Amino acid sequence: MKWKTRVTELLGIEYPIIQGGLAYLAYADLAAAVSNAGGLGQITAMSLENPEALRKEIQKVRRLTDRPFGVNYAIGQHGRSFEHMLAVAIEEKVPVVSMTGGNPAPIFKQLEGTDIKKLVLVAARRQAQKAEELGADAVMVVGQEGGGHLGRDDIGTMVLVPQVVDAVSIPVIASGGIGDGRGWMAALALGAEGIEMGTRFIATKECIDASVLYKNALINSTEADTTVIKRSIGTPARAIRNSWTDQIHDIEKVTPTYEALKNFISGQANKKYIYEGKENEGFGWAGQVTGLIQDEPTVEKLIQRMVAQATEIRLKWGEQ
Repeated sequence: MKWKTRVTELLGIEYPIIQGGLAYLAYADLAAAVSNAGGLGQITAMSLENPEALRKEIQKVRRLTDRPFGVNYAIGQHGRSFEHMLAVAIEEKVPVVSMTGGNPAPIFKQLEGTDIKKLVLVAARRQAQKAEELGADAVMVVGQEGGGHLGRDDIGTMVLVPQVVDAVSIPVIASGGIGDGRGWMAALALGAEGIEMGTRFIATKECIDASVLYKNALINSTEADTTVIKRSIGTPARAIRNSWTDQIHDIEKVTPTYEALKNFISGQANKKYIYEGKENEGFGWAGQVTGLIQDEPTVEKLIQRMVAQATEIRLKWGEQ
């Protein structure tokens, strides 16, 4: 069965499945595994300490796979400039760059004259139109079910994706609440030409930096066990609910300022949970797709399982 869409053609991949940027977790082992399995793996650039660390990670991916991969830039979330980090991706001639969390115009400017494909994560129709105007090759559209940083409008994937499909001419990649072949086929039915998954790829063998506690929380929790934090300061983001996120909510009710929240929402607090498994000393991002996660397969097994499920659905539809 053929899986060709404009996304597979644009990125040179077998299946239109993209691994999300995953702050502090999306490194070479995971990225290469996704690419080797036929999708597009990505490295998270802004979680790395410096340009040389990123260069090493890119070179490691190339030792592990000869297939396309991407580098994700979470701009606007880390409080640091990205220009030197982006220069490494250009020097290393990475095939794809994706960007989240800020104005992509400066990245587009720096990428002028290169063959690097540009993907932009958006959470609203207008953001998608703007990304297309600036020169994005495709947009990744995240609904409010997603993990990590979301849009402010609380629009679900089922409504947002077709809105964006109708509003732009470039390929649309659906994200948020997708974790199996059924979600993949639903996204295609909505007009998307590919999917992005973040949370689901954390609960895989090759996501080697995620703690046992974090992975088990994803496997054992339901969609009702996530919560949105940071809404009070205009940057809503979905995480697994625990005593730490409860404290964040308590602060937001009384003192809804970044200064009051900064120690609770910091990268250090995130790493305490995801790396060290200290459940009551930090937090872990997670989407509502936790309700569909029941195991920790290899990336290859996960994607092949998705392909089998999607194939069964397409056969029911009468496709060949």
